[in-house]
Amino acid sequence: MKSSYYQSRYRARLREKGYVKREIWIPPEYTKVLKDCEKALRMGVLPTISTPTPMTAAESEMSNDENWTTETLHGALAQSDAAAEEAFKVELVAGIDPGILITMTEFGDLPLLMSVSGSQILVETLLWPVDEVADTGAFNDLILRTHKLLPLSTFGIRQGPDGRDYYEMFGSLSAGSKLASVLFEIETLADNAMQTAEAYQTELKDTA
Repeated sequence: MKSSYYQSRYRARLREKGYVKREIWIPPEYTKVLKDCEKALRMGVLPTISTPTPMTAAESEMSNDENWTTETLHGALAQSDAAAEEAFKVELVAGIDPGILITMTEFGDLPLLMSVSGSQILVETLLWPVDEVADTGAFNDLILRTHKLLPLSTFGIRQGPDGRDYYEMFGSLSAGSKLASVLFEIETLADNAMQTAEAYQTELKDTA
């Protein structure tokens, strides 16, 4: 299914809870602070605003200098607070190159696929088929000029399960990253996919 489907489910759930959308502009380094404020406000708590302390190089890596594998990362995600709070569901996908299917319940059940290969963790999600874009040349030019507005994520094209080429959004980080950094990447990618579905919807053909 296209990302616009998950976006509509995500919006419907927020509207059902009585939330309203407000657009704001902030420096990219405060993205996590804003997300924390949003979560607090949804819980009816007034957030305390403070200046974030940048992570040191040591804090951004696993303390034991070991890299995640797909299996160990799946176990850590399944035992995380986010999984316990049902912010997402995780499932190990077996195969020659095993992966982790992450269903973002807070984002309309948007599916993300995560894998570990060597020194890199990759997390990705499909957006929409290439052949559903009205003008692929103009669209490719547009996303290359604007993708920097979506922190920690970028675009690509790959074959989907139905054999069609799809635009995808993905992010990557070190296989030695702390679990907190991995969780932040997952949430950021899901949020960026929702914003992308809204921002570029007009570039698609009318398939109704």
